[in-house]
Amino acid sequence: MKLATAPEISDGYLIARHPATGIETGRYRVSDAAAIDEAVTTARQTAGWWAGLGFTARRKILLECKAVMAGRVRELMRLIRVETGKSVSDAFSEIATSFEHLVWAPKNARRVLGPRRVSSTLAMWDHTAYLEYQPYGVVAVIGPWNYPMHTPMGSIVYALAAGNTVVFKPSEYTPGVGQWLVDVITEVAGRPIVSVVQGAGEVGARLCEADVDKIAFTGSVGTAKKVATAAAARLVPVLIEGGGKDAAIVDADADVTTAADFVLWAALTNAGQSCTGFERVYVVDDVAERFIERLVAGAGRLRVGGGDDADIGPITMPGQIAVIDAHIRDAVERGGTPVVGGVEAVQPPFVHPTILVDVPEDSTAVTEETFGPVLVVNRVADAEEALRRTNATGFGLGGAVFGRRNAMSLARRMRSGMTAINSGFGFAAIPALPFGGVGESGYGRAHGDDGLREFAHAKSIAKRRAPQLIPLMSMNRKPFHNRLLERYLGFGRRR
Repeated sequence: MKLATAPEISDGYLIARHPATGIETGRYRVSDAAAIDEAVTTARQTAGWWAGLGFTARRKILLECKAVMAGRVRELMRLIRVETGKSVSDAFSEIATSFEHLVWAPKNARRVLGPRRVSSTLAMWDHTAYLEYQPYGVVAVIGPWNYPMHTPMGSIVYALAAGNTVVFKPSEYTPGVGQWLVDVITEVAGRPIVSVVQGAGEVGARLCEADVDKIAFTGSVGTAKKVATAAAARLVPVLIEGGGKDAAIVDADADVTTAADFVLWAALTNAGQSCTGFERVYVVDDVAERFIERLVAGAGRLRVGGGDDADIGPITMPGQIAVIDAHIRDAVERGGTPVVGGVEAVQPPFVHPTILVDVPEDSTAVTEETFGPVLVVNRVADAEEALRRTNATGFGLGGAVFGRRNAMSLARRMRSGMTAINSGFGFAAIPALPFGGVGESGYGRAHGDDGLREFAHAKSIAKRRAPQLIPLMSMNRKPFHNRLLERYLGFGRRR
Protein backbone atom coordinates (compact mmCIF):
# COMPACT_ATOMS: atom_id res chain seq x y z
CA MET A 1 0.00 0.00 0.00
CA LYS A 2 1.38 3.39 -1.02
CA LEU A 3 2.08 5.72 1.89
CA ALA A 4 -0.01 8.93 1.81
CA THR A 5 2.31 11.87 2.46
CA ALA A 6 0.64 14.65 0.48
CA PRO A 7 -1.77 17.04 2.19
CA GLU A 8 -5.46 16.39 1.70
CA ILE A 9 -8.70 18.26 2.22
CA SER A 10 -11.45 16.50 4.16
CA ASP A 11 -14.69 17.93 5.57
CA GLY A 12 -13.51 21.48 5.01
CA TYR A 13 -10.12 20.99 6.67
CA LEU A 14 -6.62 20.92 5.21
CA ILE A 15 -4.73 17.96 6.68
CA ALA A 16 -0.95 18.39 6.61
CA ARG A 17 1.35 15.36 6.74
CA HIS A 18 5.02 14.64 7.30
CA PRO A 19 6.53 13.99 3.85
CA ALA A 20 8.48 10.94 4.99
CA THR A 21 6.16 9.23 7.45
CA GLY A 22 2.72 10.40 6.36
CA ILE A 23 1.87 11.19 9.99
CA GLU A 24 -0.68 13.98 10.34
CA THR A 25 0.98 17.19 11.54
CA GLY A 26 -2.04 19.48 11.77
CA ARG A 27 -5.53 20.41 10.58
CA TYR A 28 -6.51 23.85 9.32
CA ARG A 29 -9.86 25.20 8.27
CA VAL A 30 -9.91 25.79 4.51
CA SER A 31 -10.75 29.41 3.69
CA ASP A 32 -13.84 29.71 1.51
CA ALA A 33 -14.68 32.80 -0.55
CA ALA A 34 -16.31 34.54 2.41
CA ALA A 35 -13.30 33.90 4.65
CA ILE A 36 -10.91 35.23 2.02
CA ASP A 37 -12.97 38.39 1.56
CA GLU A 38 -13.15 38.80 5.33
CA ALA A 39 -9.36 38.52 5.62
CA VAL A 40 -8.90 41.18 2.94
CA THR A 41 -11.48 43.44 4.59
CA THR A 42 -9.73 43.06 7.95
CA ALA A 43 -6.40 43.92 6.33
CA ARG A 44 -7.99 46.96 4.68
CA GLN A 45 -9.41 48.16 7.99
CA THR A 46 -6.06 47.77 9.70
CA ALA A 47 -4.00 49.31 6.90
CA GLY A 48 -4.66 52.92 7.84
CA TRP A 49 -3.63 52.40 11.44
CA TRP A 50 -0.49 50.49 10.49
CA ALA A 51 0.63 53.02 7.87
CA GLY A 52 -0.13 55.87 10.27
CA LEU A 53 2.23 54.51 12.92
CA GLY A 54 5.20 55.67 10.87
CA PHE A 55 8.60 54.09 10.35
CA THR A 56 9.82 54.26 13.96
CA ALA A 57 6.84 52.55 15.55
CA ARG A 58 6.65 49.92 12.82
CA ARG A 59 10.35 49.21 13.25
CA LYS A 60 9.90 48.65 16.99
CA ILE A 61 7.05 46.18 16.46
CA LEU A 62 8.79 44.22 13.71
CA LEU A 63 12.02 43.93 15.70
CA GLU A 64 9.98 42.67 18.62
CA CYS A 65 8.46 40.06 16.30
CA LYS A 66 11.96 38.83 15.53
CA ALA A 67 12.83 38.71 19.25
CA VAL A 68 9.74 36.68 20.11
CA MET A 69 10.35 34.27 17.23
CA ALA A 70 13.96 33.85 18.33
CA GLY A 71 12.77 32.94 21.80
CA ARG A 72 10.64 30.17 20.31
CA VAL A 73 13.10 29.06 17.67
CA ARG A 74 13.02 25.36 18.52
CA GLU A 75 9.25 25.33 18.23
CA LEU A 76 9.57 27.00 14.83
CA MET A 77 12.30 24.62 13.72
CA ARG A 78 10.19 21.60 14.69
CA LEU A 79 7.27 22.90 12.61
CA ILE A 80 9.45 23.52 9.57
CA ARG A 81 10.99 20.07 9.83
CA VAL A 82 7.78 18.09 10.27
CA GLU A 83 6.06 19.84 7.37
CA THR A 84 8.96 19.89 4.89
CA GLY A 85 11.20 17.06 6.07
CA LYS A 86 14.23 19.36 6.11
CA SER A 87 17.40 18.35 7.88
CA VAL A 88 18.30 20.08 11.14
CA SER A 89 20.98 22.13 9.37
CA ASP A 90 18.66 23.20 6.56
CA ALA A 91 15.94 24.28 8.99
CA PHE A 92 18.35 26.32 11.11
CA SER A 93 19.81 27.96 7.99
CA GLU A 94 16.38 28.99 6.77
CA ILE A 95 15.44 30.51 10.12
CA ALA A 96 18.75 32.35 10.45
CA THR A 97 18.50 34.02 7.03
CA SER A 98 14.85 34.90 7.68
CA PHE A 99 15.83 36.69 10.88
CA GLU A 100 18.39 38.75 8.97
CA HIS A 101 15.58 40.11 6.78
CA LEU A 102 13.32 40.67 9.78
CA VAL A 103 15.94 43.04 11.12
CA TRP A 104 17.19 44.69 7.92
CA ALA A 105 13.87 45.73 6.39
CA PRO A 106 12.45 47.75 9.33
CA LYS A 107 15.85 49.27 10.09
CA ASN A 108 16.26 50.56 6.54
CA ALA A 109 12.68 51.45 5.59
CA ARG A 110 12.91 55.13 6.51
CA ARG A 111 16.18 55.61 4.64
CA VAL A 112 14.80 54.03 1.47
CA LEU A 113 11.18 55.15 1.52
CA GLY A 114 11.08 58.26 3.68
CA PRO A 115 10.32 61.73 2.27
CA ARG A 116 13.22 63.69 0.85
CA ARG A 117 13.88 66.76 -1.30
CA VAL A 118 15.15 66.20 -4.82
CA SER A 119 16.78 68.67 -7.18
CA SER A 120 14.75 70.92 -9.47
CA THR A 121 15.93 72.83 -12.59
CA LEU A 122 16.73 76.39 -13.51
CA ALA A 123 13.48 76.72 -15.43
CA MET A 124 11.57 75.52 -12.36
CA TRP A 125 13.71 77.27 -9.75
CA ASP A 126 10.57 78.63 -8.10
CA HIS A 127 9.46 75.09 -7.15
CA THR A 128 10.74 72.76 -4.44
CA ALA A 129 10.54 69.06 -5.37
CA TYR A 130 9.75 66.31 -2.88
CA LEU A 131 9.73 62.53 -3.27
CA GLU A 132 8.33 59.92 -0.93
CA TYR A 133 7.11 56.33 -1.15
CA GLN A 134 3.65 55.41 0.06
CA PRO A 135 2.30 51.93 0.81
CA TYR A 136 -0.04 50.24 -1.63
CA GLY A 137 -2.45 49.21 1.11
CA VAL A 138 -3.18 45.47 1.20
CA VAL A 139 -0.61 43.02 -0.21
CA ALA A 140 -1.39 39.38 -0.99
CA VAL A 141 1.58 37.06 -0.46
CA ILE A 142 1.36 33.53 -1.89
CA GLY A 143 4.23 31.47 -0.52
CA PRO A 144 5.96 28.23 -1.54
CA TRP A 145 6.59 25.05 0.47
CA ASN A 146 10.33 24.66 -0.09
CA TYR A 147 11.28 27.64 2.10
CA PRO A 148 8.06 28.24 4.04
CA MET A 149 9.58 30.96 6.23
CA HIS A 150 12.44 32.56 4.32
CA THR A 151 10.67 33.11 0.99
CA PRO A 152 7.33 34.52 2.17
CA MET A 153 8.96 36.60 4.92
CA GLY A 154 11.14 38.12 2.20
CA SER A 155 7.93 39.72 0.96
CA ILE A 156 5.88 39.98 4.17
CA VAL A 157 8.41 41.84 6.29
CA TYR A 158 9.30 44.25 3.47
CA ALA A 159 5.63 44.92 2.78
CA LEU A 160 4.99 45.55 6.48
CA ALA A 161 8.05 47.78 6.85
CA ALA A 162 6.76 49.85 3.92
CA GLY A 163 3.44 50.36 5.73
CA ASN A 164 1.21 47.76 4.08
CA THR A 165 -0.90 45.07 5.69
CA VAL A 166 -0.72 41.53 4.34
CA VAL A 167 -2.97 38.58 3.56
CA PHE A 168 -0.77 35.49 3.45
CA LYS A 169 -1.62 32.23 1.71
CA PRO A 170 1.01 29.61 2.68
CA SER A 171 1.49 26.45 0.66
CA GLU A 172 -0.92 23.63 1.45
CA TYR A 173 2.20 21.59 2.28
CA THR A 174 3.29 23.99 5.03
CA PRO A 175 0.15 25.53 6.57
CA GLY A 176 1.44 25.19 10.12
CA VAL A 177 4.52 27.32 9.52
CA GLY A 178 2.37 30.01 7.91
CA GLN A 179 -0.13 29.96 10.76
CA TRP A 180 2.66 30.15 13.33
CA LEU A 181 4.26 33.18 11.70
CA VAL A 182 0.96 35.04 11.48
CA ASP A 183 0.05 34.18 15.07
CA VAL A 184 3.34 35.56 16.42
CA ILE A 185 3.11 38.76 14.38
CA THR A 186 -0.49 39.33 15.49
CA GLU A 187 0.43 38.66 19.12
CA VAL A 188 3.19 41.26 19.05
CA ALA A 189 1.38 43.89 16.96
CA GLY A 190 -1.87 43.57 18.87
CA ARG A 191 -3.78 43.90 15.62
CA PRO A 192 -4.09 41.71 12.50
CA ILE A 193 -1.47 43.39 10.32
CA VAL A 194 -1.04 39.96 8.70
CA SER A 195 -3.95 37.58 8.11
CA VAL A 196 -3.73 33.99 6.89
CA VAL A 197 -5.92 32.07 4.46
CA GLN A 198 -5.48 28.31 4.15
CA GLY A 199 -6.12 25.85 1.37
CA ALA A 200 -4.93 24.57 -1.97
CA GLY A 201 -4.54 26.31 -5.33
CA GLU A 202 -8.12 27.52 -5.60
CA VAL A 203 -7.67 29.59 -2.44
CA GLY A 204 -4.66 31.32 -3.97
CA ALA A 205 -6.63 31.90 -7.17
CA ARG A 206 -9.50 33.48 -5.24
CA LEU A 207 -7.07 35.69 -3.30
CA CYS A 208 -5.63 36.99 -6.58
CA GLU A 209 -9.14 38.08 -7.60
CA ALA A 210 -9.90 39.72 -4.23
CA ASP A 211 -9.63 43.43 -3.45
CA VAL A 212 -5.87 43.50 -2.90
CA ASP A 213 -3.51 46.22 -4.10
CA LYS A 214 -0.39 44.13 -4.82
CA ILE A 215 0.46 40.45 -5.20
CA ALA A 216 3.74 38.70 -4.40
CA PHE A 217 3.92 35.15 -5.74
CA THR A 218 6.54 32.41 -5.64
CA GLY A 219 5.95 29.17 -7.52
CA SER A 220 5.99 27.45 -10.89
CA VAL A 221 6.08 29.31 -14.19
CA GLY A 222 2.68 27.93 -15.16
CA THR A 223 0.99 29.16 -12.00
CA ALA A 224 2.88 32.46 -12.19
CA LYS A 225 1.30 33.14 -15.57
CA LYS A 226 -2.16 32.46 -14.13
CA VAL A 227 -1.47 34.86 -11.25
CA ALA A 228 -0.27 37.55 -13.66
CA THR A 229 -3.37 37.07 -15.84
CA ALA A 230 -5.70 37.39 -12.87
CA ALA A 231 -3.90 40.50 -11.63
CA ALA A 232 -3.98 42.09 -15.10
CA ALA A 233 -7.79 42.10 -15.03
CA ARG A 234 -7.61 44.85 -12.37
CA LEU A 235 -4.15 46.19 -13.27
CA VAL A 236 -2.81 45.02 -9.91
CA PRO A 237 1.01 45.02 -9.83
CA VAL A 238 2.69 41.66 -9.26
CA LEU A 239 6.03 40.46 -7.94
CA ILE A 240 6.83 37.04 -9.40
CA GLU A 241 9.58 34.54 -8.64
CA GLY A 242 9.00 31.67 -11.01
CA GLY A 243 11.85 29.23 -10.46
CA GLY A 244 15.09 28.59 -12.29
CA LYS A 245 17.60 26.23 -13.83
CA ASP A 246 20.68 27.78 -12.30
CA ALA A 247 24.16 26.93 -13.52
CA ALA A 248 27.65 27.23 -12.10
CA ILE A 249 30.69 27.89 -14.25
CA VAL A 250 34.00 26.42 -13.06
CA ASP A 251 36.84 28.15 -14.90
CA ALA A 252 40.35 26.80 -15.43
CA ASP A 253 41.83 28.99 -12.67
CA ALA A 254 39.20 28.09 -10.05
CA ASP A 255 40.09 26.69 -6.65
CA VAL A 256 38.71 23.24 -7.45
CA THR A 257 38.34 22.08 -3.85
CA THR A 258 36.40 25.20 -2.84
CA ALA A 259 34.30 25.08 -5.99
CA ALA A 260 33.31 21.46 -5.42
CA ASP A 261 32.35 22.14 -1.82
CA PHE A 262 30.09 25.09 -2.64
CA VAL A 263 28.58 23.46 -5.73
CA LEU A 264 27.75 20.29 -3.82
CA TRP A 265 26.01 22.30 -1.11
CA ALA A 266 24.11 24.53 -3.54
CA ALA A 267 22.94 21.50 -5.53
CA LEU A 268 21.92 19.25 -2.64
CA THR A 269 20.90 21.49 0.26
CA ASN A 270 17.21 21.16 1.08
CA ALA A 271 17.25 17.92 -0.96
CA GLY A 272 17.83 20.00 -4.09
CA GLN A 273 14.52 21.79 -3.60
CA SER A 274 15.83 25.35 -3.93
CA CYS A 275 14.83 27.76 -6.68
CA THR A 276 18.39 29.11 -6.72
CA GLY A 277 19.98 25.69 -6.33
CA PHE A 278 22.61 24.66 -8.86
CA GLU A 279 21.21 22.08 -11.30
CA ARG A 280 23.87 22.48 -14.00
CA VAL A 281 27.64 22.87 -13.92
CA TYR A 282 29.88 23.72 -16.85
CA VAL A 283 33.48 22.93 -15.96
CA VAL A 284 36.49 23.69 -18.16
CA ASP A 285 38.27 20.53 -19.37
CA ASP A 286 41.56 21.42 -17.70
CA VAL A 287 40.10 20.97 -14.21
CA ALA A 288 37.10 18.74 -14.93
CA GLU A 289 38.49 15.44 -13.66
CA ARG A 290 39.71 16.88 -10.37
CA PHE A 291 36.44 18.76 -9.88
CA ILE A 292 34.28 15.68 -10.53
CA GLU A 293 36.44 13.54 -8.22
CA ARG A 294 35.88 15.96 -5.37
CA LEU A 295 32.14 16.13 -6.04
CA VAL A 296 31.91 12.34 -5.95
CA ALA A 297 33.90 12.12 -2.73
CA GLY A 298 31.76 14.78 -1.05
CA ALA A 299 28.46 13.24 -2.15
CA GLY A 300 29.54 9.85 -0.85
CA ARG A 301 29.73 11.15 2.71
CA LEU A 302 26.14 12.42 2.82
CA ARG A 303 23.40 10.69 4.80
CA VAL A 304 19.84 10.50 3.45
CA GLY A 305 16.84 9.99 5.72
CA GLY A 306 14.31 11.53 8.06
CA GLY A 307 16.31 11.46 11.28
CA ASP A 308 18.20 14.21 13.08
CA ASP A 309 21.51 12.94 11.71
CA ALA A 310 20.43 13.16 8.04
CA ASP A 311 22.06 15.60 5.62
CA ILE A 312 19.32 15.20 3.01
CA GLY A 313 15.67 14.72 3.85
CA PRO A 314 12.69 13.51 1.83
CA ILE A 315 11.19 15.13 -1.24
CA THR A 316 8.46 17.32 0.24
CA MET A 317 6.00 17.14 -2.67
CA PRO A 318 5.36 13.51 -3.68
CA GLY A 319 4.41 14.44 -7.23
CA GLN A 320 7.87 15.89 -7.83
CA ILE A 321 9.49 12.48 -7.46
CA ALA A 322 8.11 11.41 -10.84
CA VAL A 323 9.66 14.51 -12.46
CA ILE A 324 13.04 13.81 -10.85
CA ASP A 325 12.92 10.18 -11.92
CA ALA A 326 12.00 11.12 -15.51
CA HIS A 327 14.88 13.60 -15.74
CA ILE A 328 17.43 11.08 -14.48
CA ARG A 329 16.18 8.40 -16.87
CA ASP A 330 16.20 10.76 -19.83
CA ALA A 331 19.77 11.84 -19.09
CA VAL A 332 21.01 8.26 -18.78
CA GLU A 333 19.11 7.01 -21.83
CA ARG A 334 20.54 9.89 -23.86
CA GLY A 335 24.13 8.95 -22.97
CA GLY A 336 24.79 10.73 -19.69
CA THR A 337 26.95 8.91 -17.15
CA PRO A 338 25.88 8.70 -13.49
CA VAL A 339 29.01 8.98 -11.36
CA VAL A 340 26.89 9.17 -8.20
CA GLY A 341 23.40 7.71 -7.87
CA GLY A 342 21.36 7.24 -11.01
CA VAL A 343 18.00 5.64 -11.66
CA GLU A 344 18.29 3.55 -8.48
CA ALA A 345 18.68 6.74 -6.42
CA VAL A 346 14.93 7.32 -6.54
CA GLN A 347 13.56 5.57 -3.43
CA PRO A 348 10.33 7.37 -2.46
CA PRO A 349 9.90 9.44 -0.42
CA PHE A 350 13.68 9.96 -0.74
CA VAL A 351 15.95 10.64 -3.68
CA HIS A 352 19.62 10.00 -3.08
CA PRO A 353 22.25 12.39 -4.49
CA THR A 354 22.75 11.92 -8.21
CA ILE A 355 25.53 13.44 -10.30
CA LEU A 356 25.29 12.98 -14.07
CA VAL A 357 28.23 13.74 -16.36
CA ASP A 358 28.27 14.60 -20.08
CA VAL A 359 24.51 14.91 -20.50
CA PRO A 360 23.18 16.15 -23.88
CA GLU A 361 22.12 19.78 -23.74
CA ASP A 362 18.63 18.98 -25.02
CA SER A 363 17.95 16.46 -22.25
CA THR A 364 15.17 17.42 -19.84
CA ALA A 365 17.74 17.16 -17.03
CA VAL A 366 19.39 20.21 -18.62
CA THR A 367 16.43 22.16 -20.01
CA GLU A 368 13.75 21.78 -17.31
CA GLU A 369 13.69 22.50 -13.58
CA THR A 370 14.32 19.21 -11.76
CA PHE A 371 13.89 20.39 -8.17
CA GLY A 372 15.66 17.48 -6.56
CA PRO A 373 19.17 16.37 -5.51
CA VAL A 374 20.33 15.92 -9.11
CA LEU A 375 23.31 17.71 -10.63
CA VAL A 376 24.38 17.69 -14.29
CA VAL A 377 28.11 18.30 -14.87
CA ASN A 378 29.18 18.94 -18.46
CA ARG A 379 32.71 19.62 -19.68
CA VAL A 380 33.47 22.59 -21.91
CA ALA A 381 36.53 23.83 -23.78
CA ASP A 382 36.62 27.21 -22.05
CA ALA A 383 34.62 29.62 -19.91
CA GLU A 384 33.11 31.39 -22.91
CA GLU A 385 31.50 28.15 -24.04
CA ALA A 386 30.32 27.63 -20.47
CA LEU A 387 28.70 31.06 -20.51
CA ARG A 388 26.94 30.40 -23.81
CA ARG A 389 25.48 27.17 -22.49
CA THR A 390 24.54 28.76 -19.18
CA ASN A 391 22.58 31.47 -20.96
CA ALA A 392 20.83 29.09 -23.38
CA THR A 393 17.67 28.83 -21.27
CA GLY A 394 14.46 30.74 -20.74
CA PHE A 395 15.15 30.87 -17.01
CA GLY A 396 17.31 33.55 -15.46
CA LEU A 397 17.21 33.44 -11.67
CA GLY A 398 20.69 32.91 -10.21
CA GLY A 399 24.00 31.25 -10.86
CA ALA A 400 27.65 31.21 -9.91
CA VAL A 401 31.15 31.58 -11.32
CA PHE A 402 34.21 29.91 -9.82
CA GLY A 403 37.49 31.38 -10.95
CA ARG A 404 39.81 34.32 -10.57
CA ARG A 405 40.85 36.42 -13.55
CA ASN A 406 37.60 36.48 -15.53
CA ALA A 407 35.10 35.76 -12.75
CA MET A 408 33.57 39.25 -12.54
CA SER A 409 33.28 39.57 -16.32
CA LEU A 410 31.53 36.21 -16.55
CA ALA A 411 29.24 37.04 -13.63
CA ARG A 412 28.12 40.30 -15.24
CA ARG A 413 27.40 38.60 -18.56
CA MET A 414 25.47 35.71 -17.05
CA ARG A 415 21.79 36.13 -17.92
CA SER A 416 20.41 36.08 -14.40
CA GLY A 417 19.07 38.37 -11.74
CA MET A 418 21.77 37.25 -9.29
CA THR A 419 25.22 35.70 -9.56
CA ALA A 420 27.66 34.49 -6.92
CA ILE A 421 31.42 34.40 -7.34
CA ASN A 422 33.32 31.58 -5.64
CA SER A 423 30.35 30.84 -3.41
CA GLY A 424 26.93 29.18 -3.24
CA PHE A 425 23.76 31.24 -3.58
CA GLY A 426 24.86 33.61 -0.82
CA PHE A 427 23.04 36.53 -2.44
CA ALA A 428 19.79 35.18 -0.95
CA ALA A 429 21.14 35.63 2.57
CA ILE A 430 22.43 39.20 2.14
CA PRO A 431 19.45 41.45 2.93
CA ALA A 432 20.87 44.47 1.11
CA LEU A 433 20.90 42.61 -2.22
CA PRO A 434 17.68 42.48 -4.27
CA PHE A 435 16.39 39.01 -5.02
CA GLY A 436 14.70 38.12 -8.31
CA GLY A 437 15.22 36.96 -11.85
CA VAL A 438 14.65 37.66 -15.52
CA GLY A 439 12.83 35.80 -18.27
CA GLU A 440 10.75 32.85 -17.06
CA SER A 441 12.19 33.31 -13.58
CA GLY A 442 9.89 36.29 -13.10
CA TYR A 443 10.07 40.01 -12.51
CA GLY A 444 10.15 42.45 -9.63
CA ARG A 445 12.48 42.20 -6.64
CA ALA A 446 12.29 41.14 -3.03
CA HIS A 447 14.95 42.13 -0.46
CA GLY A 448 17.17 45.18 -0.34
CA ASP A 449 16.28 48.76 -1.23
CA ASP A 450 14.49 47.52 -4.35
CA GLY A 451 12.51 45.07 -2.24
CA LEU A 452 11.23 47.87 -0.02
CA ARG A 453 10.33 50.02 -3.03
CA GLU A 454 8.56 46.99 -4.53
CA PHE A 455 5.87 47.41 -1.89
CA ALA A 456 5.40 51.16 -2.19
CA HIS A 457 4.55 53.57 -4.97
CA ALA A 458 6.46 56.77 -5.64
CA LYS A 459 4.67 59.99 -4.70
CA SER A 460 5.99 63.19 -6.31
CA ILE A 461 5.17 66.61 -4.86
CA ALA A 462 6.15 69.95 -6.44
CA LYS A 463 5.60 73.02 -4.22
CA ARG A 464 5.78 76.53 -5.63
CA ARG A 465 7.76 78.74 -3.24
CA ALA A 466 8.26 81.95 -5.22
CA PRO A 467 6.84 83.92 -8.17
CA GLN A 468 7.68 82.54 -11.60
CA LEU A 469 10.37 84.35 -13.59
CA ILE A 470 9.13 82.67 -16.74
CA PRO A 471 5.43 81.79 -16.45
CA LEU A 472 5.62 78.31 -17.93
CA MET A 473 2.28 77.38 -16.40
CA SER A 474 0.26 80.47 -17.18
CA MET A 475 -1.98 81.64 -20.01
CA ASN A 476 -0.52 85.14 -19.46
CA ARG A 477 2.84 84.36 -21.03
CA LYS A 478 4.07 87.19 -23.27
CA PRO A 479 6.35 87.11 -26.33
CA PHE A 480 9.33 88.35 -24.34
CA HIS A 481 8.86 85.41 -21.96
CA ASN A 482 9.26 83.07 -24.92
CA ARG A 483 12.39 84.93 -25.98
CA LEU A 484 13.80 84.42 -22.49
CA LEU A 485 12.86 80.77 -22.70
CA GLU A 486 14.57 80.46 -26.08
CA ARG A 487 17.76 81.92 -24.61
CA TYR A 488 17.51 79.50 -21.69
CA LEU A 489 17.06 76.53 -24.01
CA GLY A 490 20.17 77.52 -25.97
CA PHE A 491 22.23 78.27 -22.86
CA GLY A 492 25.47 76.26 -22.74
CA ARG A 493 25.07 74.72 -26.19
CA ARG A 494 28.21 74.01 -28.17
CA ARG A 495 29.11 76.44 -30.93
